[in-house]
Amino acid sequence: MAEAEIIETRVIHRGKIVDLDVQTVRLPNDHVIEMEIVHHPGAAAVVPLDDTGRVLLVRQYRHAIGDYMLEVPAGKLDKGESPEACARREVEEETGRKAKNLVPLGWIWTTPGFCDEKIWLYLATGLSETQQSLEKDEVLSIEHLPMGEAIAMAERGDISDAKSVCALLRMRQALRRE
Repeated sequence: MAEAEIIETRVIHRGKIVDLDVQTVRLPNDHVIEMEIVHHPGAAAVVPLDDTGRVLLVRQYRHAIGDYMLEVPAGKLDKGESPEACARREVEEETGRKAKNLVPLGWIWTTPGFCDEKIWLYLATGLSETQQSLEKDEVLSIEHLPMGEAIAMAERGDISDAKSVCALLRMRQALRRE
């Protein structure tokens, strides 16, 4: 398949988390258009599963939607950080649990229509108590749900955060293979 050709890139914004460019692009169908592209460093999301079969989810305030969301712990990659290191850091910071084991569940593109963010998904097991360490912008509480209930919530749409839905469903598939 043919690929697009970037003719010009104009920097619109460089931020702490994302950058925004407007690109003039020749698409594979030979049409020339302008596209707004959000660049993101990537992230990791983790399904922490305790020894009793409960999933630890966070109910986190998300200002962009003006509400709380039930989701798996996640966060952006720091410069030079591997997705696995990010996953370990985020599960500990957000839940106060250290993961002995991390099982990769693949990765997803979050919103490929305008953003290049890739999120790596993991299952964390062998959890042990440690210290929660929230950032200033993290307003959250931890909820412990039986694994089956968390998966059913993702299937019903009661959990509507895309990374969480994908991570929970991929966790179920990974555990079926064991």
